[in-house]
Amino acid sequence: MTVVDSRDRSPGAKDLREREVLLTETGVSMAPVHDFGAGRGPSWLDGWLGSNLADLLAWRRHIHANPELSRQEFGTTELIARILSSAGLAPRVLPGGTGLICDIGTGRPCVALRADIDALPVTEAVGLDFRSTVEGVSHACGHDMHTAALLGAGLALAGAPALPGRVRLIFQPAEEVMPGGALDVIEAGGLDGVDRIFALHCNPQIQVGRVGTRVGPITAAADMLELRLTSPGGHTSRPHLTADLVHALGTVITGLPTLLSRRVDPRSGTVLVWGAVHAGEAANAVPQDGMLRGTLRTGDRDTWAALEPLVVDLVSSLLGPTGVGYDLQHRRGVAPVVNDEETTELLQSATKAALGDGALVSAPQSSGGDDFGWYLEHVPGSYARLGVWPGDGPIVDIHRPTFVADERALPVAVRVFTHAALASFT
Repeated sequence: MTVVDSRDRSPGAKDLREREVLLTETGVSMAPVHDFGAGRGPSWLDGWLGSNLADLLAWRRHIHANPELSRQEFGTTELIARILSSAGLAPRVLPGGTGLICDIGTGRPCVALRADIDALPVTEAVGLDFRSTVEGVSHACGHDMHTAALLGAGLALAGAPALPGRVRLIFQPAEEVMPGGALDVIEAGGLDGVDRIFALHCNPQIQVGRVGTRVGPITAAADMLELRLTSPGGHTSRPHLTADLVHALGTVITGLPTLLSRRVDPRSGTVLVWGAVHAGEAANAVPQDGMLRGTLRTGDRDTWAALEPLVVDLVSSLLGPTGVGYDLQHRRGVAPVVNDEETTELLQSATKAALGDGALVSAPQSSGGDDFGWYLEHVPGSYARLGVWPGDGPIVDIHRPTFVADERALPVAVRVFTHAALASFT
């Protein structure tokens, strides 16, 4: 498809009939898209969505068809900057060349709205007309939805009556890699003057038209463990003359998760799961080296700080009697996302105002990670789940080749972002 070129016209200039034709041709009818929150105000937001829905869809589909991996989002950044500039805004690209920040209005309070813009190294396996054109890369996490929605909210707010404060749009690169592009934003001054921050993330477990919120931890810290073992090796008939490396690996595989469950408060949501293990080839030879990798996650900030020395101590106690040598690498990942109570209550009120009381649902804590937690180390904020399941058919999780987001969630996200910003000014 051809993306709408924002340099050639101002937002909202297309004839409404042309927009209806575009939406019909792409299989998206006007009415269902507007079922969620239409008429709940403010009137200028309804007006913006009514005039610019086709653009919103076109932006999302162009980004979806042209995904870019973490810190390679040059084309996506250029597109965002072009669209914002066409509305008279002044986006500022981050020093690394990907991701950008853009302010709307002036003064305080200042509320930030964040969208992540990177894609995953996952091959798309669905037959969308606007499917990924990049081999082995796709928006299997829904970041194309986040980006288009924030663009929509930003342009709607830019055309609103005078704001009693400032909105900062944060289009963040590199969410999918650790420790995350949120640190790039912070280092570039992206939180300077910000009083609170909001984010939405696609969730295929929640039906479109609904938003899931939670006070306290909603995602987990995500660390990676890599353990490498060494042994003199030998014959399996004489394990007493060497150090049995495979047995030692097995001891850690089963023993470390068990011991952690007895040394860490179970209410913290701490979980260790191994994802890779390798040692040896021959059935009758004790191997000389082996490797074990896994992720260690927790939803509690204090637990996260205490995990590294605890893991070192437990691994030492497990392997000490085995005689193997070892090297343990504990790579700290992202901080847990712990939603601020006051900010979450603001977001809940904003969601009800935008969509109605029935749109608000409770979101469970996830063991997945998101670098949005780094922002919350500096300012209060809230991170919510955007429903993208159509309401029938199978539920396909994110990060899978067959993940598809219901596009009716786009105007939902625009409404929630916009209402959250406005609620922060009262």
